[in-house]
Amino acid sequence: MFAEFCRKNTSNFASCVKQRLKFPICYNSIKFGAPLNFIRIIKHLLQSLKISRPGLWFPTIWIYLVPFQIASDFWEKPFFWIGLFFVSFPLNFLVYGLNDFTDGKADSLNPRKGNFLFGAKYSKKKLTNVPWHICLVIIPFLAFFAYVGGSELFILLLFMVVINIIYNYKPFRLKERPPFEILIQAGYVFTALFSITLNDLEMLPWQTFLYLTLFAFQAHIAGEIMDIEPDILAKKKTTAVIIGRKKAKLLMLSILLFEVYILKFWFDDLVMAGFLAAFSLWLILDIFIFFKNRPYTLKQMKLFGIFINISAILSMIWVLYSGNLLHPNF
Repeated sequence: MFAEFCRKNTSNFASCVKQRLKFPICYNSIKFGAPLNFIRIIKHLLQSLKISRPGLWFPTIWIYLVPFQIASDFWEKPFFWIGLFFVSFPLNFLVYGLNDFTDGKADSLNPRKGNFLFGAKYSKKKLTNVPWHICLVIIPFLAFFAYVGGSELFILLLFMVVINIIYNYKPFRLKERPPFEILIQAGYVFTALFSITLNDLEMLPWQTFLYLTLFAFQAHIAGEIMDIEPDILAKKKTTAVIIGRKKAKLLMLSILLFEVYILKFWFDDLVMAGFLAAFSLWLILDIFIFFKNRPYTLKQMKLFGIFINISAILSMIWVLYSGNLLHPNF
């Protein structure tokens, strides 16, 4: 409005000044509109990124990379990078976006939330449009992957979407039906199937799928253990809440020891088996000496999260280099 008036009254500077004072908002929007819109877009992108929990991307990325072999030069193929991006932000935005949208009360009471490591801590009002944002992010990828991979890849991805709906929404809402909230984590294995189908790789042996399933169970139980207090306050039922912290840690330990056995005797992978054995030893000390039934502090949980991500990166490198998980000994 102000700009139009000035164009028509270029000879009357005083009138322009008066109009500037009369319509300050219009003037500022002309002068600063583009930068402000850019800042707003960046802010929304960062909010979406935080909802996707970058600190917890490692399970999907790790599982996506398992079917590859270094000798295949997979990094030279565009589909590899497109798939890797999908299992990083879009897929985790779907997983954790729906989780946050349907679990706002527990998250609002959770001290470890509100960062890029463990995820966002937004109000219900701020999360109102998250399902629509998820659709805007996911649907183009579904269309693209259906085009390049056909109905097989489309159905596979659609099934992954359905798993997340069943996990979060009533009447199923398996996230509050122990122990099914742990068992449904087997859905993470479909990330490997997605990787195989998209990149035209050889099918993994069943032993590898079993190991990846145990990996998903163990990672989820670790999160439940850290969230016992806020889940109790929000009256949210989880396996860790029902059986208690110590028994949940013992459950996690039993899964870890089974993983050690599989890696050592089924895959002859002494490096991975040794690492998980060391982690199991630490968990034993945690259960019986150091923490016992006490909750972790926020600082300790953040250090644990950082350690897990560093470990995930190093183990990814080893898994790709060795290829051991592709070749069981029976």
